Amino acid sequence: MALRETNLDGILPLLAKGKVRDIYEVDSKTLLFVATDRISAYDVIMKNTIPDKGVLLTKLSEFWFSYLSDDVRNHLVEIPENKTIFDLLPAQLSEPKYKSQLEGRCMLIQKFKLIPLEVIVRGYITGSAWKEYKKTGTVHGLEAPSGLQESEEFPTPIFTPSTKAEQGEHDENISPAQAAALVGQDLCDRVASLAIKLYSKCKDYARTKGIIIADTKFEFGIDESTNEIILVDEVLTPDSSRFWNGQNYKIGQPQDSYDKQFLRNWLTANKLNGVDGVSMPEDIVRNTRSKYVEAYETLTGENF
Repeated sequence: MALRETNLDGILPLLAKGKVRDIYEVDSKTLLFVATDRISAYDVIMKNTIPDKGVLLTKLSEFWFSYLSDDVRNHLVEIPENKTIFDLLPAQLSEPKYKSQLEGRCMLIQKFKLIPLEVIVRGYITGSAWKEYKKTGTVHGLEAPSGLQESEEFPTPIFTPSTKAEQGEHDENISPAQAAALVGQDLCDRVASLAIKLYSKCKDYARTKGIIIADTKFEFGIDESTNEIILVDEVLTPDSSRFWNGQNYKIGQPQDSYDKQFLRNWLTANKLNGVDGVSMPEDIVRNTRSKYVEAYETLTGENF
């Protein structure tokens, strides 16, 4: 079943509706994240959906949260043994009409104060970083090695933050110095160091599965009682990362991607990028879904 939006009939208050997630308040300390099958490109949500996308994103995030659990605390509420997430939610949500909207695609999470940065780590030069580099030789205002080709690996991964924009606004690439001015030098340094460590660990793992993680976006919160940085939101999904096929990787050109590239290419070719109310043709839906499934199965070793 494809799910464009949830409707819990007020059983839990709806706090926010993002590009992909519907966010509900369970209590003063706990939220329910529900990943729908909505898909956005060029900051616009498509009219139709990618079936199962929300389930795939949720399962892949849970895989990475577990993989990184020795390195960083995350925001997931621990489900006691022999219980399910529905045992921790209002009983009405176990009714079929609600359970069908939530099962496999929701996460129960603890509230933390968010650090107002999109924490991007780049291992390879592509996308907006490549565009900037061609013009100025810099990446997010930082000097970059000379002579880099498109899609080439950086000598070491780099922290290239952006602002965290409101819904409908564009994130803006900023320099680490600008990020430090926003959140303080100490916290900025801690976040950068942690993000590069997490990215590097996952990049090395993915390489063993034939996938290159070119870059990714993390989000972090802070536990104000312990000052500990908490990994939040989604983690290393095709929505928040660029996954490339390692077998087909060639320096000096764009790469085969496991994300929304089919959709972006189709929108661009039809001059529809940034246009509201667009419906994807069936082949774009099918090809995009198959890429999400392939990424999930390749990285986790699980059949979907």
